[in-house]
Amino acid sequence: MTTPLRLAVFGMALACFAHGQTPKAADLPYPSPPATLPGRGLAQHDFLYSGEWDTRKEVCTMFLVRGGKVVWTYPIPRKDETNGQESEYSDMHRLSNGDIVFAYKTGWRKISADGKTIFDYKCPQIGTTPEGKPIWSECHSAQPIGADKVLFMQNGLPAKLLLFNLASGKIEMEHAMRTKEPVDARSIHGQFRNVRMTAAGTYLISHMNLGKVIEYDQSWKEIWSCDAPSVWHAVRLKNGNTLTAGNQHAFAREIDPAGKIVWELKDGDLPGLKLNSVHQAIRLANGNTVICNWTAGVKKPDWPKIVQVIEVTPGKQVVWALNEWTQPDLGPASCIQLLDEPGVPENRELMR
Repeated sequence: MTTPLRLAVFGMALACFAHGQTPKAADLPYPSPPATLPGRGLAQHDFLYSGEWDTRKEVCTMFLVRGGKVVWTYPIPRKDETNGQESEYSDMHRLSNGDIVFAYKTGWRKISADGKTIFDYKCPQIGTTPEGKPIWSECHSAQPIGADKVLFMQNGLPAKLLLFNLASGKIEMEHAMRTKEPVDARSIHGQFRNVRMTAAGTYLISHMNLGKVIEYDQSWKEIWSCDAPSVWHAVRLKNGNTLTAGNQHAFAREIDPAGKIVWELKDGDLPGLKLNSVHQAIRLANGNTVICNWTAGVKKPDWPKIVQVIEVTPGKQVVWALNEWTQPDLGPASCIQLLDEPGVPENRELMR
């Protein structure tokens, strides 16, 4: 059956071709999701959720969902109260005792289960531009290592990976990271998103602006790498493979130690559901994969059409798809932690 949407898209394409133009994706109407989505909506899993750059509002919010309802929220101002820079959720981890560690671009923070601040790290100013404007470092990744340490990436000049001991209040490890040239104020934002220490103690680094995932040992010797365009997030799976998320390239890929793609989910694989921009990609204990489908390139009025979270089987059957932009309005999807997954987060036992 021909739908009005298909007729509109065909008409727009025909007009473009008549004028010798190729229609751009941004010029076409963003597809609406199916009226009924697979799964049980908010009740499919208990989960923690947040996202980058919700510019519709003055605050960004982290949501805790249990039993199909939002039971707790934690808002932060979109404009940092210290330096006026944009703040946004880029990484988050709920520990086994309910504490949460999260990165918010202008720093990282550890809070208790009831939202009280345990520690707040603020990214420092690292220079000034020739015009005299301040240059600020950024933090888009913070991973709890045990109960009292946090591994975080500080984008900057240069970018640095650091391990902070909350008990002593001291930096235990600091290492300057290679990034794409030229390394200047304009390149800081695009250097890194989520990076991880593996269960084996190696550093699995998503070099976003190099388009590579590189694994380093404790001596900073490169022991593995793969190509990964604009990679936002990568995790080491229990089978030894690596799951990567392709950001605006809209894919999740599982790559074996030889560098071969052994599984891939990409835009066009899921009838009726558009993959727009994949931030986190998470492998579940049952073998399914959950992705966060972000808003890149989509006009703000069309954001409510985006299916924010999608869970697929290894055979790419959709078992859960979440579209929540009204009651509740979860906003853009960058990070999710399913709270019904086995494992202790701070012991690096979850594939996230």
